Amino acid sequence: MKNLGRMGIRYLHKLNAANVPKDLLERGQNRVMEASLTFIRERAKLKGELLRALGGAVASASLLGVPLGHNSSFLQGPAFAPPRIREAIWCGSTNSTTEEGKELNDPRVLTDVGDVPVQEIRDCGVDDDRLMGIISESVKLVMEEDPLRPLVLGGDHSISFPVVRAVSEKLGGPVDILHLDAHPDIYHAFEGNKYSHASSFARIMEGGYARRLLQVGIRSITKEGREQGKRFGVEQYEMRTFSRDRHILENLKLGEGVKGVYISVDVDSLDPAFAPGVSHIEPGGLSFRDVLNILHNLQGNVIAADVVEFNPQRDTVDGMTAMVAAKLVRELTAKISK
Repeated sequence: MKNLGRMGIRYLHKLNAANVPKDLLERGQNRVMEASLTFIRERAKLKGELLRALGGAVASASLLGVPLGHNSSFLQGPAFAPPRIREAIWCGSTNSTTEEGKELNDPRVLTDVGDVPVQEIRDCGVDDDRLMGIISESVKLVMEEDPLRPLVLGGDHSISFPVVRAVSEKLGGPVDILHLDAHPDIYHAFEGNKYSHASSFARIMEGGYARRLLQVGIRSITKEGREQGKRFGVEQYEMRTFSRDRHILENLKLGEGVKGVYISVDVDSLDPAFAPGVSHIEPGGLSFRDVLNILHNLQGNVIAADVVEFNPQRDTVDGMTAMVAAKLVRELTAKISK
């Protein structure tokens, strides 16, 4: 996957070596990026028009896939996750009703606008600054079609930065973030990469896109992770004190005085007994019911969410982690839709 991710860059270097005019390359890249945005725009417009015609929906979760894996520091398999999650959502082994009784078959509850074509964009030599911009613009296009609310399928955790940025900019102010993860992902620039999946929340906090950031499930944190947490005023709840903190975490009230609540769920927040298909296996995590209790009991207006870091290449043969990721998406859908 890493070699695949570098194909576009190598191709661009070859074209540069062949003295292809820079403006010609840039025009081609711009056409590809605009085509990507047109696809998302028209899909979102169609779904938005449908829901407005049906009526009765104040907010409806809309899936947006971001199959990006090259900012992972270890394995790049999360790039293959969105189609596997979709397949598991509609798997015939279960029904289409969430635990709270919402029907996923109802488009007023859940729609899908497709994927940002990350690899195709990168194959044209588009750098990460512009790629992150495309992801942000795609999220904004979804939000423009009321009552759609983005529920983003990663991808590695680097996608949370452009998504949260878009949500905050579109709503005109910061949000509160509930972040479930084994890691704080708040390095300044892990391994020199400002867009690393281990640095996404540093970018979010630097940008002023979040008022409160609550990190839950943490059990792999370095000195820098703790220092960065203190720098940004992050509320870090580590697994070593979970039994003490459980009552607080299962009775959260967020979003008052800001534009709403954003939820980011890294699948490795779960103990690997529940979700082995992740790149970074960290024993001692949350149970699946722990996560659902936190989500179900959360009080606040959830305006967007993401599920990230599922790695199909490390999943069990029966797709256990895909079903776990799908269940998370289903329950987040119920939280978003009104």
